[in-house]
Amino acid sequence: MSGRAVSTKKGRPTDSASADDPAAAALVCAFNECRTELVSTLYYVLGNRDDAQDVAQDAFMKCWRTRSGLPDIRNLRAWIFRVGLNAAKDLQRNAWRRRARSMADGLPVEEPATASPADMLEEREEQTRLRQALHELRPEEKEVFLLRQNGELTYEEIAELRKLPVGTVKTQMRAALQKLKRVLQES
Repeated sequence: MSGRAVSTKKGRPTDSASADDPAAAALVCAFNECRTELVSTLYYVLGNRDDAQDVAQDAFMKCWRTRSGLPDIRNLRAWIFRVGLNAAKDLQRNAWRRRARSMADGLPVEEPATASPADMLEEREEQTRLRQALHELRPEEKEVFLLRQNGELTYEEIAELRKLPVGTVKTQMRAALQKLKRVLQES
């Protein structure tokens, strides 16, 4: 998943295969529309770009293999983010595959092309502080925050995905925002 639209061969999605199956076409379209935000979210969860790219590709393949159930999914974008976050958790559980890299390694997923060097340095510093602050959140707070901010899901959609009451999701989001604000103000 190197920034290109999803297209593979040998029994996997291609543009012509998607045209024959409306559910497959909808999945490919939805995935391509949210790919950048998904990879960015996964980058914040996993801490490095390579793992985020790998997990996004894995998430697409998991979605593809279960595409027969797509008509039952009300919010395709939310479902894709959920599959992606679950794939990230799977990667984190498999410690033997995890690369021991600092979350501060590397550049942000996307750099503004027209920014001055001073602006780019300031942006990198802010991104590093944000990554460190996100790293300090409890896993459920981090997931709610990223689904809301990067996934652009409503509290109701997050609650449905996580099988929690809306009030619990809002409480977790409020706790995440308070912690992030405190950490970022200290910097």
